[in-house]
Amino acid sequence: MKTIDLRSDTVTRPSEAMRQAIATAEVGDDVLGDDPTVQKLESYVAGLFEREAALYAPSGTMANQILLNVQSQPGWELLCDRECHVVNYEAAAPVLHSQLLINLISTERGMITAEMVRNSIRPKNIHCPETKMVELENTHNHRGGTILPQDEIVKVREVCDEFGLVMHLDGARIWNAHVATGLSLPELTRPFDSISCCLSKGLGAPIGSMMVGSAELIEKCRRRRKILGGGMRQVGILAAAGLYAVKNNIPRLAEDHANAKILARGLNRLDRFEVDMSLVETNIVLADIVTGETAAEVLEKMATIGVGAVPFGPLRLRFVTHLDVTRADCEEAVARLATMS
Repeated sequence: MKTIDLRSDTVTRPSEAMRQAIATAEVGDDVLGDDPTVQKLESYVAGLFEREAALYAPSGTMANQILLNVQSQPGWELLCDRECHVVNYEAAAPVLHSQLLINLISTERGMITAEMVRNSIRPKNIHCPETKMVELENTHNHRGGTILPQDEIVKVREVCDEFGLVMHLDGARIWNAHVATGLSLPELTRPFDSISCCLSKGLGAPIGSMMVGSAELIEKCRRRRKILGGGMRQVGILAAAGLYAVKNNIPRLAEDHANAKILARGLNRLDRFEVDMSLVETNIVLADIVTGETAAEVLEKMATIGVGAVPFGPLRLRFVTHLDVTRADCEEAVARLATMS
C-alpha cells in the first residue's frame, strides 16, 4: 500500500529533472566566493523580489535568525504573532542568538495589525525595553496557510516608519501567497526590510532557504552565516536544486492549493473531522477532531492505513499538500480515512 504523506511540504523528493540539474551543476568554493551556481541562484532570487542581493542558507531557521540578528541589538523588543514560526518552531533562537525580548501578540489569522503595533510600542524611558522590530509570517503556518492582508501589511509599514521599527518577513511560503493572490513577489514584500523564503517546501528542493534584502544587509548576513557555521563549500550541488525550483515550480503551487480544498472538503464529509474552509487558502488543511479522540490516537490509526499528518494541538491535525501528492492521492486519503473505526 502506497503511503500518502501529508505531514508537510518538506517531505518532497527531487524530481528527475531536478536530480539532473544537481548532477550537472557547476561548482566552486562558495566560502571563497567562487561557486557559479550559488551566484546564479542568489542573483536570480534577488531579481524575483527586485532587491539588491540574496544569500543562500541551509535552512529557514538559520535564514530567519541571521536576519533578525544582524538588524537588532541585545535587549530590543520583537513584536510577533503568538503562533509564529520564529518563536514556536525555532527553539528559542531569537533569545539565544540575539537576546531579543519577545512580545507575543494574540491575533486573528496571524496578522498583527497596525493598531496592534502602535498600541504595543513602549514609551521611551529608562524603565522600558525598546520596541524596535516587527515580524510577520506569510503565509502563516500555524494559522493554516492563511494569507496576510496586503493592505494591512502596508499600514504596519507606515507605523514602523513612524517609530523607526525594523520589519522582517518570514516568507517561507511567500510563493504560495504570490500564486494564490496573483500579487507579484515585489509587491507582497516591498514593505519589509528583510525577507526569508524557503526552497525546500512547496518548491520541492531538498535543502535551502534564501535571505533577501539590500546589498549592505546581505553582506552582514554573509558574515553572520559564517559565524553560525553556515558557510559551505561546493554548495552549488544544492543551489542547483534551488535554482531549478524557483525557475520551474512556482506556478504549479496552484495545483497544491486546489488539492488542499479537495482534501478539506473530503475531511468535512467524515464524522471524525471538522475543517474551517475559510482558512484553506493555500496548501495547508487544519482538521479538528470532533469524536473525543486525541490527535495522537487518530494518528496511530492513520499509520495503519498509510496516511500521514502531524499533530497541531491535542485535538487538531495538520495536512499539507505538495508536489508529490496528486488529486487522486487526496481523494484516496479521504477514502481510507472513511474506513477507520
